[in-house]
Amino acid sequence: MTVTTRSTPPRTGPLGLPPGVTPGLVAELTRLVPASGDAPGVVTHAPFDGTELAELPQCSPDDVRAAAERARQAQRHWAATPVRERAAVALRLHDLVLAEQRRIMDLIQAENGKARRDAYLEVADIAVTCRYYARRAPTLLRPRRRRGLVPGLTVVHEHHHPKGVVTVISPWNYPFSLGVGDTVPALLAGNAVIQKADNQTALTALFGLRLAREAGLPEGLWQIVLGRGGVIGDALLDEADFLMFTGSTESGRVVAAAAGQRLIDCSLELGGKNAMLVLDDADLDRAVEGGVRACFSSSGQLCISAERLYVTDAVYDRFVPRFVEAVGSMTIGAAYDFRFQMGSLTNAEQLEATRRHVDDAVAGGATVLTGGRHRPDLGPYFFEPTVLTDVTPQMACFAEETFGPVVSVYRVADADDAVARANDTRYGLNASVWSRSARRGTGVATRLRAGTVNVNEAYAAAWGSVDAPMGGMGDSGLGRRHGAHGLLKYTEAQTVARQRLANLAPPVAALGDEGYAALLTASLRALKRLGW
Repeated sequence: MTVTTRSTPPRTGPLGLPPGVTPGLVAELTRLVPASGDAPGVVTHAPFDGTELAELPQCSPDDVRAAAERARQAQRHWAATPVRERAAVALRLHDLVLAEQRRIMDLIQAENGKARRDAYLEVADIAVTCRYYARRAPTLLRPRRRRGLVPGLTVVHEHHHPKGVVTVISPWNYPFSLGVGDTVPALLAGNAVIQKADNQTALTALFGLRLAREAGLPEGLWQIVLGRGGVIGDALLDEADFLMFTGSTESGRVVAAAAGQRLIDCSLELGGKNAMLVLDDADLDRAVEGGVRACFSSSGQLCISAERLYVTDAVYDRFVPRFVEAVGSMTIGAAYDFRFQMGSLTNAEQLEATRRHVDDAVAGGATVLTGGRHRPDLGPYFFEPTVLTDVTPQMACFAEETFGPVVSVYRVADADDAVARANDTRYGLNASVWSRSARRGTGVATRLRAGTVNVNEAYAAAWGSVDAPMGGMGDSGLGRRHGAHGLLKYTEAQTVARQRLANLAPPVAALGDEGYAALLTASLRALKRLGW
């Protein structure tokens, strides 16, 4: 069966840029890039219709090194600033983000091509992140008393010091959420940040920087450099005291290896081939709606979106037709407003990867239940939301991340079969379980090999709960963002232990080492009995 996806009639002329993206704003933002002008600029275009966006200055390795030197100077003063004053900047940024949400959405759509409702989620995400870390940082960063070796005599405190200069390499798919969201906790921890934003979505990241400076962030503390990884990548790594990277698994391996050579820590959120499990007791109405969002938010260009849908045999014949109908009824198109449910892919590479996966699957015998077509009548990179079945391991889309609006549906016998199939992957980023029973759904969730699992929700429940850690297992990455770890990873933990009254040595010479060992042994046994 094939269902035609709804869309508006093709436009008769270019859409152009949204009202919030003016030549004056573009000029203002590009001036924030610390480029000397030695490297040729890069021209970017809007995915919706190819309208020229900006000519972006590109940085040289020397520009990166100079930016890092300015950052180190600014960081020394910032680290000495009380945490509550640093937090106040984040709270002001929270307010500015909400006040400027229309312009932020305009920039995200103009550069990325996603639907406006998906762009808004980036706005909300940064507001939540700013508020959470501003409220939690003073508590998380204060010195904490720890249990000492000898009760009453050994006094121990744990301190957290900033790493220094944090390098953040942010992607194009969520330029505001991942560009600003990883930077805020690094700054609140007392660090400076050198961020490499992707050229395609650099204006969005630069607007976040502009708002942060308006909120009171000292100049030089957060700088955004632009350039190809092959040109400035080594300089970025050489200057980093910590590395935060979001991108492909293949690139993540290179970054991790380079960090290992320098013996610096890193946090990596990488690829995924995320699974959604519909159990036999699922609320099918909720599962259908959640499945559409799980698979097609941001045109499938979402690291935690679902690309594999496992439906138990008991509900397969009822769920799949309803899901296919809902997907086929999605509205897709180009507009700087909320009228469409799905927008465009961002670039030619993602369009080609999506088309290659679908064509390969069809050639191998897969069935297109809905979608499956490139839609140049809507814009150069539009591709219909696509549902496939009869997908086999020989097909590229079976195990490889598509990173586009494509999901493969599989019939499974029961929950155990679904868990086994979902875990049969090298990735482990996100998953989704649908069941009317909270106990059963949670039980299945804990059996999945994924860093975050949502029960009766697509992805937003886990991602938006920023007090809990978020990250991947297996080839989906190292480290975590969000929660206490999302802040403390940007610090060096230091233990300060003060010994009172007597040294940790035989109290009298006559006791000797052997006598001291016997005394200490008796003390250790006593401490166990006392529950210490």
